[in-house]
Amino acid sequence: MFAIPGKTVNKRGEGKMDNQQDQAVASQTGSHQGLSEREKIMLFWASFLALTAAGVGFVLRSLAGTQHWGAAFEITNDQVGALFGAGLWPIAITMILFSLVVDKVGYKASMMCAFALQGIAAVLTIYANSFNTMLVACLVAGLGHGIVEACINPLCASIYRDQKSKMLNILHASWPAGIVIGGVVYLTMFKGATSWAEVSGSFWFMFLPVIAYGVMFLMCHHYPVDERVEAKVPMSEMLKEFGGLGAFIAITFLFYEISNQVPALGAALAGDMGPLPKKLAVSIIVGIIGGAFFGGVVKSRGKILFFILCLIMIPLATAEIATDGWIQKLMRPTMGEYAGWALVFSAGIMMGLRFFAGVPLKFMSPPGLLLLSSVFSIIGLFALSMADGLLVWFAFVFYAIGQTFYWPTVLGFVAEQFPKGGAMTLNTVSAMGLLTVGIFGFPFLGAVQDAYTTKAVEKTQPALVQSLRAEGTTFTNAEGADVPILNRNRLFGVKYDAINAEEVKKQITDEAALAVLDKDLTQVGRSTLRVAAVLPSIMAISFLLIMIWYRSQGGYKPVHLVHEEDA
Repeated sequence: MFAIPGKTVNKRGEGKMDNQQDQAVASQTGSHQGLSEREKIMLFWASFLALTAAGVGFVLRSLAGTQHWGAAFEITNDQVGALFGAGLWPIAITMILFSLVVDKVGYKASMMCAFALQGIAAVLTIYANSFNTMLVACLVAGLGHGIVEACINPLCASIYRDQKSKMLNILHASWPAGIVIGGVVYLTMFKGATSWAEVSGSFWFMFLPVIAYGVMFLMCHHYPVDERVEAKVPMSEMLKEFGGLGAFIAITFLFYEISNQVPALGAALAGDMGPLPKKLAVSIIVGIIGGAFFGGVVKSRGKILFFILCLIMIPLATAEIATDGWIQKLMRPTMGEYAGWALVFSAGIMMGLRFFAGVPLKFMSPPGLLLLSSVFSIIGLFALSMADGLLVWFAFVFYAIGQTFYWPTVLGFVAEQFPKGGAMTLNTVSAMGLLTVGIFGFPFLGAVQDAYTTKAVEKTQPALVQSLRAEGTTFTNAEGADVPILNRNRLFGVKYDAINAEEVKKQITDEAALAVLDKDLTQVGRSTLRVAAVLPSIMAISFLLIMIWYRSQGGYKPVHLVHEEDA
C-alpha cells in the first residue's frame, strides 16, 4: 500500500482500501502503541472512573448545593446560581485550551493534575463556610472536570482506533453512572437534611472514584500516543482542520461566556445593538474578527462538516443537558415527589444502553444512530407532554433512549472523520455543547416556560394581567428589591412576557378561580416539553441531510492516518 507519511487515507471514493489493507492499518496502529491488553483495560476504566467522579460531584451540587447554599452562606439566589455556574463554565474553556498542550504534557501528568484538583474541590466543598470558599471549590471542580474531558476523549480514541464511536459511548456511560450514584446517595441518605452542614458530607462519596482512578493511572507506565502525533501530523495541520470556521464559533461563545463572568465587561455590553442584545452582537463580531485572523494565520477555513457539527451541538446539548436540568421541575405537577427519581431513572437507562452502543453501530453509521436518537427524543418529549400515571415512566424510557447516544456518538463521529484534528477538534465540539447549554439551552427552556405561564394566567385572569401590565405592579423579592410581577423580557431578540405566578395568586381571592388557575399551570411543563421537541426535530433533519451527503460520496467510512514507517 502506498501512502504519504501523515497523509489522511479515506476509505471511500479514490482513497478506498480493501479489507486486507483495513486489517493492516488496524494492526499497525495497535502495534505502534506498544500497550498490552491489561494496560488498555486499566487506562480505559481509570478514564471511566474519572468522569464518574465528575458526574457524582455535578449531581450533588445540583441536588444538595442549590438547595442549601443560600441559607448556609446567607447569599442571594443569583449568587447560588453563580456558584453552580462556576462548576460548569471552566470545563469548556479548560477543554479547548488544554487541547493545545495535552500532547506535550502527556496523559499521565494531566490526569494526576485532574486527580489533585478533584480531590481538593471535594475537600473545599465539604469544609466551605463562606461564599468565597465555595466559589473556589466550584472553580477548582470545573477545572478538574475540564482536564478530565480534555484527556480521556483523545486517550480513548487513541487506544481503540477502530472502535472509536463504540468505545467513546461506553466511556461516556460513566457520566450517567455518576449521576445515578450521586442521585441515589442524596435521595436515600441526605434528602431529609435541613442544612448544608448535614448534607455536605455527601461529597465524601466522590472520593471513592477519585482515589480509584488516581491509583490506576499511577499504576500505568505506558500510555498511547495520539493518532495525529504518531502519524507525525504537525500541530499546524491540526489547527488547519479547526480553521477559521472553528475559531469563529469557539471565540464567539468563549467571549460571550467570559462577558457573563466578568461583571465590568458584562455591564459595558448591557443593552441592545440593533435587533440583538449588545453582548451577543459584540461576541459575534469578536468571533468573526478572531476567526478571520486565525484562518489567515493557519491558511485554512477549516472543515465545513466540523463547523456544522459544532452548530448542531447547540440543540443537542439543550435536548440532553438543559432538558435534564428542567425535567424535575417540569414534571413535578405530574409526578409529585417522584420527580427527583425521574432523572436517576433516565440516567440509569442511558448508562446501561451506552455499554451496548456497538450493537446499533454494527447496522448503521454514527449519523444514522444520531438520526434514530433524535426520533426517539421527539417521541419521548411529546409522550411526556401528554402521559399520565404509569404511562409517564414508559414515556421516560423513550426520552432516555433518545438522549443515550447523542454526546459520545458525536465525539466518535468527529474522531473518525477528523483524526488530523487530534484533541483540538474532539474536545472543541464537546466544549461547544457545554458552553451553549448555559448560553442558550437553560435560558431558552426558561423563557418558554415563562411565556406559557403568562399565557395560562392570561387565559383565566385576563383583566388582572391587563391591570398588572398597565400599572407595572411590583412585589418585594427575597433580596429586598422591588420587581414587577409582569415583565417584558427578551431572549436573543425575541420578546416574551414573564409573570410571577405565585404573586398573581396572592392577588386572587376567589377560591374557584384559584383552582382553575392551578389546573392550567400544571400544563405549563407539558407545553414546554412540546416546544423542546423542536430541538431534536432540527437535529433529525440535520443528520438526515448528512446521511444523504455521505451516500452521495459513496457511503460513510472512517478516516485513517498512516504512520510514515508504513508508507
